[in-house]
Amino acid sequence: MDKDKIDKKDHILDVAEKIFSDLGFDGASTRMISGEAGVNMAMLNYYFGSKEGLFLAVFERKISSFQTLLQNIGNDESMSSWDKLAKCIDNYVERIIVNNCFQKLINRELSMSKRSELSDKITQILMVNVLEIKKILDDGIKNGTFFKDTDTPLAIATIFGTKNYIINTPNISSLMLGHDVRDEKYLEEQLKPRVKTYMKRLIKAYLVNDNDNTK
Repeated sequence: MDKDKIDKKDHILDVAEKIFSDLGFDGASTRMISGEAGVNMAMLNYYFGSKEGLFLAVFERKISSFQTLLQNIGNDESMSSWDKLAKCIDNYVERIIVNNCFQKLINRELSMSKRSELSDKITQILMVNVLEIKKILDDGIKNGTFFKDTDTPLAIATIFGTKNYIINTPNISSLMLGHDVRDEKYLEEQLKPRVKTYMKRLIKAYLVNDNDNTK
């Protein structure tokens, strides 16, 4: 695919991400997205096939790039298990704290009570990165860096859940933190480093065996 086509496809996905996050899957339409993106319906259908195909493409684009990053970290034999996890936390916070549009989209669709083939597909896409974190935790338990009785599922929930609470309850979070969490400058300059430090101290205190020399 040549550069012009790639750029056009990415532009459509950018527009679709915003519209889906604002209106949800049911409220958005491909005609609305094509109009906002400035492309005809034929082009949109050519690239994505259907509204569901476009919706899943939005998720896959975001998740696949992060999956590659996590895999590269996990496969780096020069790093300790803790260093791998700390780097994953840094990169995760770096990507998600200011990407409210995509986080809003995830929360809107997965918090709905209905269960559908689409929600199952979204879950499968998101689980890819969860499993990459799990692999690093499991390896750390196996090599003795992390406690043998580590509750891996709850450790993963803590990593992802802290962000969810801050981003998905902005009114409460803003009052607790004393700053508007919708302020991009505050998110970038203050909240990002604060969350990184907090998450690494918290998770390390829970995971790392006292006999380990990890710094």
